[in-house]
Amino acid sequence: MRYLLISDLHGNREALDSVLEDARNQYDRIVCCGDLVGYGPDPNPIVDWARSSLFAVIRGNHDRACCGIDDLEWFNPIAQEASRWTMSHLSPENLDWLRSLKRGPIVVDGFSLAHGSPLDEDEYIASLADAANVFDYLDRPLTFFGHTHLQGGFLWANGRREAIARPHRAEHETLLHIEADALYLVNPGSTGQPRDSDPRAAYALFDTETRNLLLRRVSYDHEAVRVKIESAGLPPALGQRLAFGR
Repeated sequence: MRYLLISDLHGNREALDSVLEDARNQYDRIVCCGDLVGYGPDPNPIVDWARSSLFAVIRGNHDRACCGIDDLEWFNPIAQEASRWTMSHLSPENLDWLRSLKRGPIVVDGFSLAHGSPLDEDEYIASLADAANVFDYLDRPLTFFGHTHLQGGFLWANGRREAIARPHRAEHETLLHIEADALYLVNPGSTGQPRDSDPRAAYALFDTETRNLLLRRVSYDHEAVRVKIESAGLPPALGQRLAFGR
C-alpha cells in the first residue's frame, strides 16, 4: 500500500493543493499527523477535504484549541488570536468533526501516527536527545509524527542513533529505505507552515511493500496565502513568515 503522509496543514489550502498535485497517482491512501487548522485562512475548505479524503487522522494541539477542547493559555498572543478567529469561522459540522478526532498515537498498516511524541501529544521531538527518550517506548518500528514543523527525523539501529535529513533547497526529495531491524521516528514536515527555513510545502510518501520512504518539498503560492490572511483580518505575521519558512 502506498501512503501520502501530511501534517500541520494549518488552514493553508494552496499548500495542500500543491502537495496533492505533486503526489498525483503516487499514493493509495492519505494519512495526517494532526493540526489541520489554526494560523491559516481556509479552515473550512481544509476540514471539508479532510473529512472526505483522509484514511486516518489524529488531532493536533491547534485542532483541540480551535474547536474548544483546550483553552488558549499556553499559546502565544498571535496563536491565540488565530485560534479564536478559526473557531468563529468553522462551521458547526466541522467543529463537531474536529472534536471527534482521536488522540494519537494510532496504528495504521503496521506504522504509528502521533502528533508530538508518542508518549505525549504535546511534546516536541526536535533533536536526537529528544528522540533518545522515546525509542525505548515505541511499540512499532516506524512512527510518523508532526508538531515541530521540521521535516526529517531520527533512527536507532544496533545502538546507533542518527538524524534523518530533509531535502536540501535544491532537491525535490530524499529517499530513505526503512530497514526491518531499526526504529524510526519520521516527521513528514509541515504542509502549511514549514519552520525549517525552506518555504516549500513538506510531505512524505511511504510504500509498505518496498519499504521506501520519500521526503518531499514542493513550491506553492505563499504570496496568495499571505493576501488571504491579511484580508481575513488575521495577524499579518502569519502570512509574512510563509515566504521564509520559519
